Amino acid sequence: MKLLFIFLALSAAALGQSAPKHTCRILFLDGPDSAPETLHLFDGISSQEVDLPRMNFSKIYELRAGDLVLHLLPGPIEDPKMVPAGAPSTKVPAAVGDFYLLLTSDPSNKVAPVRMQVINASSERLKRGQMLWFNLTENTIGGMVGSEKLVIKPGSRITLDPPAGTHTSYAVDLAFRIPGKEHLYPLCETRWNHDPRSRSVAFIISKEGVRTPRVMVFPDYREPPAKEGR
Repeated sequence: MKLLFIFLALSAAALGQSAPKHTCRILFLDGPDSAPETLHLFDGISSQEVDLPRMNFSKIYELRAGDLVLHLLPGPIEDPKMVPAGAPSTKVPAAVGDFYLLLTSDPSNKVAPVRMQVINASSERLKRGQMLWFNLTENTIGGMVGSEKLVIKPGSRITLDPPAGTHTSYAVDLAFRIPGKEHLYPLCETRWNHDPRSRSVAFIISKEGVRTPRVMVFPDYREPPAKEGR
């Protein structure tokens, strides 16, 4: 019985040690010029300075394993009791190994002027070549993205299969419908490049005083893991 107890204890310890860490990339979607370009990301135990890029994903940041409550702060801290009241925060379940940390502007927050949102980016959710679309407008968007038909309702998300089969350019022809109207308005008619090694995230956003929405696409290429023996 004593040997069984020791075996179970060692097994539990091994499982704890092998628990996968989290990885994330950060994007400050349409962040204003007045907002900070870096902040400190606190995971409940330690903090690290992170970049807040507007036009591309940040580098990959590694965070400890387990359930997390993340805060963005103007400076580093090492004690959860030091987190200022009202600091922007979000939760990350232990099962979400890889994620995007999406930031949007929140000038009313006096600690750090951002809101945080976690987007699950695990490989089984978003595969190489696929596109994850978010429609953050009140308009219905539709059309063709390469070989794939896109119809996305207001405030929704959709995963699109690869728009092409190889590393090539493809046609994009999208239109939008204003709420309460049947007429279709052109959104974009262009060509984009497809990299089958990369997944990408697309956001459709609106600007105050501008009728036509804006489409922003962010590729996420990851170097494949090195093969053993090399």
